[in-house]
Amino acid sequence: MSPLLNLVTPLHRQTKRDCLARMVDNKVEAMLVSKQYGRDYWDGDRRYGYGGYRYDGRWKGVAQRLIETYNLGPDARILDVGCGKAHLLYELQQLLPQAECRGFDISEHGLADAPEPIRPFLFKHDARQPFPFPDGHFDLVISLGTLHNLRIFQLERALKEMSRVARRQYLMVESYRNEQELFNLQCWALTAESFFDEEEWIWLLGHFGYEGDYEFIFFE
Repeated sequence: MSPLLNLVTPLHRQTKRDCLARMVDNKVEAMLVSKQYGRDYWDGDRRYGYGGYRYDGRWKGVAQRLIETYNLGPDARILDVGCGKAHLLYELQQLLPQAECRGFDISEHGLADAPEPIRPFLFKHDARQPFPFPDGHFDLVISLGTLHNLRIFQLERALKEMSRVARRQYLMVESYRNEQELFNLQCWALTAESFFDEEEWIWLLGHFGYEGDYEFIFFE
């Protein structure tokens, strides 16, 4: 696999989080609500998820870094696995208007609230199921903040599908490097099913035959 990348971490660090406060705020109930990936998760109270996920242009820098990192041309084919409200895909579409930018997610609310220009290129689909695309169709498949929400045997299926449909792959998942970051992650995460440190993730990705790029975000 390729070295650890640093495409999303600068954006992740801009948000301030009170991890302990979330843990003691009836978190079990909040987890059950958030795992429905409905309005409460995206645009409800902060205890259930994003607390109002409205676009403010913050993903443009990540889109630019992706284009530069992968040398994406004007006719590139890009798939976003677990695209949510597709803000990153929207920015990629704006920068590469002739490119094929596709995305899927399990959240109907997220897809319905995506920026209007990208909505025709989104569809509801579960990353645990086979992707409806032929082998090698995309130049790049990405997945940000999604795969840690799968159980380990489901993760294997998704990784193999990512590798099947694209020549290059990039994923970002939550991880930890020490006990404090593990505690913070356990306090903050609402939907995660897989809690692995850096070495475990790297071993697991290799074990499942994933040869793409990766990035970990930490709750410092």
